[in-house]
Amino acid sequence: MTKPQAASWALQLESPPAAKSKSSSIPDPPGFHSSSVSNKKSGKDAKVQPRQAKTPEEMDTLKLKKAWEVALAPVKSLPMTAIMMYMSGSSLQIFSIMMVVMAFKNPMMGIVNTQQAFERFESPSVSGRLLQVKLVYVVCQLVALAVGIWKVNQMGLLPTTRSDWLMWEAQRQSLENAVPAL
Repeated sequence: MTKPQAASWALQLESPPAAKSKSSSIPDPPGFHSSSVSNKKSGKDAKVQPRQAKTPEEMDTLKLKKAWEVALAPVKSLPMTAIMMYMSGSSLQIFSIMMVVMAFKNPMMGIVNTQQAFERFESPSVSGRLLQVKLVYVVCQLVALAVGIWKVNQMGLLPTTRSDWLMWEAQRQSLENAVPAL
């Protein structure tokens, strides 16, 4: 009786093919060094160098960069929100109402939770510069809120005429009326 042969994929799994030799004409990508790969393959001979600890100044710089990313995030999502609001139309529908609710809820919650959004970046050396970042964050949230107000105005829900506020004022008469055809 002959022993059945294993599938080729099973043989390759047990003994992977040898690594191809690197062509010297192709340079290593930035941050990759082929000598470090060969050292890792050699086993215990390779010494792992620990990452150098960041200095406090470098950590403060990184914290400020991340805080600016958080502060500008509402403005980055604003074009998509504005397009969605424009595309939802100006009539009262469930979709346009949901868009308006989200346009008011998200910036309000962002303004209320400003301190929580930036508490992970707080440190004694950064707190003075973080105030400016928080102010920009609140301004960005107010701009997002203005987009919601624009949408409510487009829907005709903002009281912008005297007749909206005063009962004895006559409503504005339109110059033209559109009549749908049958």
